[in-house]
Parts: sequence; structure tokens; C-alpha cells
Amino acid sequence: MNAGIPTLPALDSSFAFLSEGYMFGTRRFARTESDAFSTRIMGRPVTLMHGLDAAHLFYEGGRFRRERTMPEAVLHLPQEEGSVQSLTGQAHLHRELIFARMLSDKQQLQRLRHIFAEEWFSAVSTWPQRVVLHDVLKPVITRAVLRWVGIDPQSVDVSARASGLGAMIENAGKLGAPAWKARILRQRTESWARSVIGDIRSGNMRPDDKSMIMQLASHTNDNGHRLEENIAAGELVNLLRPTLAVGRLIVFIAHALERHPRWKKVFATGHDHQLENFVNEVRRFYPFIPVIDGRVRHSFEWRGKSFGTDDWVMLDLYATHHDARLWKEPNRFHPERFTDWDGDQSTLITQGAGDVPGGQRIPGEQATIDLMKEAVILLAERTTYAVPQQDLRISLRRFPALPKSGFALENAERR
Repeated sequence: MNAGIPTLPALDSSFAFLSEGYMFGTRRFARTESDAFSTRIMGRPVTLMHGLDAAHLFYEGGRFRRERTMPEAVLHLPQEEGSVQSLTGQAHLHRELIFARMLSDKQQLQRLRHIFAEEWFSAVSTWPQRVVLHDVLKPVITRAVLRWVGIDPQSVDVSARASGLGAMIENAGKLGAPAWKARILRQRTESWARSVIGDIRSGNMRPDDKSMIMQLASHTNDNGHRLEENIAAGELVNLLRPTLAVGRLIVFIAHALERHPRWKKVFATGHDHQLENFVNEVRRFYPFIPVIDGRVRHSFEWRGKSFGTDDWVMLDLYATHHDARLWKEPNRFHPERFTDWDGDQSTLITQGAGDVPGGQRIPGEQATIDLMKEAVILLAERTTYAVPQQDLRISLRRFPALPKSGFALENAERR
């Protein structure tokens, strides 16, 4: 790779970025023979980078801030103003501590797996002969995460919450009618979340004192005051939405088990010593979050280019996960590669990198991994089903990606 950072000749790359999807960066890194290039997206100058050095640059040294990194048109879909993802410095660290504490407790994570399995089997018993996994997972995960944080699903319109949370994921980063529809659904979801926080604070709702929802409702910020109701509601949404996004990774698990049946046989017989390796390979191999972005906090120089305050930078996660310098045969699904993996947090960056708290790794990463592990066991060992003929191709042009069929199942039953 060349040391410099070339500028693409195109006046604006927005259309190419949206039409080429996950491969937009990969093709241009190869074409320019560089780890990074500069262009414009939505009329704004941006530098897109990938690889180990780029990941270290992006995640270490506090060079980038998070607030208002995305254009205004899409800010309100993946995150809300004032949320932990949009904070920086001590404010971010203080707020992140509550998420790190809630989402890293081993007993709570085991409880999440147990609840998810309960909701899975409860749903399986009611499924018709043929279902689409991506669709039926939404209410299953929604009910599970509501129970996990301390909210009784019986008191919630689960279908509405699943639709609202799902729309935020499906339409994040899109413009036009889909974005406006998702914004309306998000507003309805946040209105519901505000009512939950208000009911708890008024005493009309009494969750367990140790529950996540109670911790969030009573959490005080670094000046000793409780979070404003709308901010606490936004954080509740930010607890629920990422968990629902795990449904896509679970569909990819089903896809991997179907495409590589030897792994289904391994896990069907209870041999789970490769379980985490398999889950990590799904996180690396399959297209999930395409890029993450940030704004430069303090000027610096990298690869011969000067980055000034507020410059916009994107890190290409998909290209990094398929970088042949980091991963041997990167386009091959090969879970055994993680047997000797050194655990470098700047190479597998599905949920960010760095430490939690303090870094830019998402506090819920371990919850994601645990849910995925449970899903492997449920799909391979504890549930029988048939996979009918369908289109299981995954288009890399689509954000976010899924098999074209959504992965249909037939005759699912508890084993």
C-alpha cells in the first residue's frame, strides 16, 4: 500500500457509496493502492480509511469525537442528541460507566441467554409451517430484552416496539421516505420510553431496584442531577435497539450453519469448544456495520496528510475485516482462524475497538456475543427445522445486509 492519501477524482461519491454498499471502500483502496483516500459524501469532505494502522489511529489517543459526526439527516436514526454514543470526554466516560456495569455482569448475561431461550421456544411453539427467521426474531428478541432490562412485556405493545426499533436499524443512514418513516417510528418509540421513565419516577411503575431500567431511571450525571427524562428515554432506546440488531447476526448464524453443515453437526452433538470462534468468525465474515465515523478533535498528521479540527473521517469495518494483511484467506469462512487469534481489539471491530469503559468499544459487545452463542445452540442443537429452497444470496450493495429471502424455515420444533 502507498503511504500517501490520494483524493478521488469524483466530485462527490454519495451515489457510488449508496449503490456499491459494503464494497465501495474495498474497491477504491485496491484501485488507489492506499489504506485511505479522500472524497466527498453528501457534499462534505471525508477521508475513508481501513486496516490495522487506521484502526489504531481511529481508536487510540482520543483523536476523534463522537458528537454530531453523522449528517443532520441521519443523526436521529442511529442515535439521539445527548445519548452516550454522542458524548465525548468525561461526560461520555461517566455515562458509559452505567452501561459498562449493567452490560458486563456475568449473572445478567447468563440471565439474558436463559430469557432468550425461553422466548425462542415459546415462539417456536406458535409458528406456522413456514416462517422467515429475520421477521419472527424481532418480537422474540424484543420480549427478551424487555424482560432483561426489567420491563414486563405484557405491559407493552411488543409488535409496535419491535417495528419501531427495527425501522431504526433497517433505515439508518438512508434518506427520503424510508428515513422519515423511521424517524416517525423512532419518535413513537421515544414517546413510549419517556412514559416508562416517567411512570418509574412517579411510582406508577415499580421495577426491581436492581433492574437495569431502575438503574437508568435513577442514574445521576456527573453534576449529581438525574438525567433529563428525554435523555433517560433515549438511553433506554439505546439499550433496546442494539439488542434487536443482533437479530441480523443470528440470521447470519443460520446462514453459516446451512452453508457449512459440518459446523451444525459439531454443535448439534454438544461440542461447543469452538463456539466462540464460530461466533467471532460470523462477526468478521458477514456484512454488518459498514463504517463508523468521527470528527477530529485536535489537528494531527497521518500518512503525509494534515487533519484539521472537525475534519470528517470514516473507518471501513468491512474492508478491515477482509484485509488479507490481517486475515489469511479473508473471503473464506474459517472459524478455526480464531484459535490462535491474539485478541487484538483493532482487528475485530464489529462493535468498535478499545477498552470499555473509556474506549470506543460498545459496552453491549459481550451481550451480543452471548446472545449469538445461545442462538448457535438453539439452531444447531435444540431446534429441528427444514430449510426450503430459497434465495440465500447476500447482496453487498444493500445497507444493512441480509440474505435475500430473510432465511425461511419450515416445520420448526423444539428438539
